[in-house]
Amino acid sequence: MNGAHRAVVFDLDGTLIDSAPDLHAAVNVALETLGRPHISLKQVIGFIGNGVSKLVERALMATGGASPEMHTEALALFMESYSANMTRLTVPYPGVVACLSGLRDRDIPMGLCTNKPQEPAQLICDALGLSSFFGVVLGAGRDMAHKPDPAPLLTCIEALGAAPDTTVYVGDGAVDHETARRASVPFRFFTGGYLNSPLPPIAEDHRFDDWSDHGLWQ
Repeated sequence: MNGAHRAVVFDLDGTLIDSAPDLHAAVNVALETLGRPHISLKQVIGFIGNGVSKLVERALMATGGASPEMHTEALALFMESYSANMTRLTVPYPGVVACLSGLRDRDIPMGLCTNKPQEPAQLICDALGLSSFFGVVLGAGRDMAHKPDPAPLLTCIEALGAAPDTTVYVGDGAVDHETARRASVPFRFFTGGYLNSPLPPIAEDHRFDDWSDHGLWQ
């Protein structure tokens, strides 16, 4: 890792874990219950990044639209299904655990900053054996703005006892990139995740597609 960086904060979905299959299954349970057609895994991947409420909203819009009341019902159905099956298909990307272990061995403080709700984020990290790596797991909540607002990332960095200019944020999409930009935090882009909209040009040594050779060590 570049000696200037004293902490690393990660996004979760599409960055550390491939969670789309379980999100896809829960979305389709909600849609089917409401009499809507299923949507594809590719569509769900394109809807990830702004939190589960927006994911469900986009799924409803893709299948005919919805009133606020239907959105509320669909979100409840989604959460009921997802809460029971959060790690049935979800796994860390290859090399993630070894990467986190290496950072921990070097006493690099690590945090997690995600738009996934706090409880599912924590439970998934617990179930996949990732929680012990992080000094802070910060998910979305009623009292916290969602990314790309910089507040969650800055809160996570402060809780780690680090500073924005000596922390790197690792993510997989435009929301993460914009969050880092607004927070004035260096960004590293994992290209193997759920990118759903174009990014500005990113330097080659700030992007990686393999967790065993990810550029954070340089």
